[in-house]
Amino acid sequence: MGIYLNPGNGGFLQAVRSKIYVDKTGLISCTNELLGTEQKYICVSRPRRFGKSMALRMLAAYYSRGCDSEELFQGFKIAGQETFREYLNQYDVIFLNMQQFLIRSRGQSVIEYLEQAVIGEIREVYGELFSDTETVLASVLERIYAKTDKQFIVLIDEWDCIMRERQEAEALHRQYLNFLRDLLKDQPYVALAYMTGILPVKKYGEHSALNMFWEYSMTDQKALEEYTGFTEDEVRELCGRYGMDFSETGSWYDGYQFINYKHVYNPRSVVEAMTCRRFSNYWASTEVYDALKIYMDMDFDGMRTAIVHMLGGGRIAVNTRSFQNDMRSFKTKDDVLTLLIHLGYLAYDSMERKAWIPNKEIIEEFENAMSVGGWSEVMRVITASEKLLEDTLLCREKEVAAGLDRAHTEVASILTYNDENSLGCAIGLAYYSARKNYMLIRALPTGRGFADIVFLPLPHTGGPALVVELKYGKTADGAIQQIKNRHYTQALERYTGEILLVGINYNKDRPDKPHSCVIENMEKKEEGLSYENV
Repeated sequence: MGIYLNPGNGGFLQAVRSKIYVDKTGLISCTNELLGTEQKYICVSRPRRFGKSMALRMLAAYYSRGCDSEELFQGFKIAGQETFREYLNQYDVIFLNMQQFLIRSRGQSVIEYLEQAVIGEIREVYGELFSDTETVLASVLERIYAKTDKQFIVLIDEWDCIMRERQEAEALHRQYLNFLRDLLKDQPYVALAYMTGILPVKKYGEHSALNMFWEYSMTDQKALEEYTGFTEDEVRELCGRYGMDFSETGSWYDGYQFINYKHVYNPRSVVEAMTCRRFSNYWASTEVYDALKIYMDMDFDGMRTAIVHMLGGGRIAVNTRSFQNDMRSFKTKDDVLTLLIHLGYLAYDSMERKAWIPNKEIIEEFENAMSVGGWSEVMRVITASEKLLEDTLLCREKEVAAGLDRAHTEVASILTYNDENSLGCAIGLAYYSARKNYMLIRALPTGRGFADIVFLPLPHTGGPALVVELKYGKTADGAIQQIKNRHYTQALERYTGEILLVGINYNKDRPDKPHSCVIENMEKKEEGLSYENV
């Protein structure tokens, strides 16, 4: 087995021998369908630690000529497919890890170093088919194909690291993209090209000639949704195996959403949590929060307002189409927010075209980024949120109203109240600390409408549920009455325990005391609530 040519199955063997391996071999069925078709060019972009490299090692193990991987795949999904043996270990695979080439090239041209290394290894197998002086990889593969009729599968890991780590090196970008275009586009020796990275490929200026690639990104994973992260069923099985609470796992690591798979979990973090038997911030801890802070602090109109809305549990509309697929060509806040989607800091609904902060793990990362300066007013609201929650649970209506007044004063320069939706985002921010023990649900469907905000206690936390109704320019008593008239608590009919009804009104004509609050207590004694259904 080689390093670049037919690397074999050792990498995948290591994965399946690990304490936790979730079967994603169904991906091979997808790539088998695309072999030799117009759709054979695949670019999969996902955040770091979302299983991209593992998928490439799996594909290398399956397709690499010269090794026997049949036993390795037995018991996995792909082994039951009709095409399993048809393509098993039938192709010469070229595996390129661009991160390694970037590091090892040092003062030498990255492309020159890559071609020397790869051609040198190919020469050991096919040296008699091309000249000793040949230095262009595409030419070498053309000659081999012309004389043997053998096609290659090209796997490229970290395809975009040159763009991410050498952001100012435009000449290198052009050279690299020209290399990829020459190597892959319209080449008869290519049976399949599968690239992974964080960024999509299609908009690098004049070099959009890479548009032969079909893109599967965090804004639309298309047919590869199931292989983007862990699915709900996969996480449920892991929680059962390791004795971890499923709903709390969701609050920490769920939140990424696609068209068919509404619950996609961060795979790295789930594995860490199951292995350590403890919920914590695993994924974000692999990169310093300075990276997020740089983008949060960019001075685009509406950027800070958008972040505050999302910190308050809201969703914001994002135009992802103007993004240039690099990390420095930003023209609007939407470009920055789109990058954060690709980096995994935001989730995205391609149908509604809205983004949000997906889970507790990422919320903590935003908090870390804000804590080092520039967001002092928001941090004061977050710090005060513990006391606001305590006052709410003790039904201290005047204290809650006063606390909301103070929170509004702090964020008034960022977030302007102009309707109940913006009020809801502000209230969500004011109750920020509640997310430690609660699941925050905006616009929970009920029997006769939508409850504005519901705070659902996580299992074993012992707190009451909160049903919050917001009014703008009306009365807090009217908010409570709406909860009762429309039977909003029916959505919690299987919840056992105390429920607090919280009515909040904002009156812009009362600048001294703009907020009013009414809190009522009711108890439920029915069977337990099914968290995953809300």
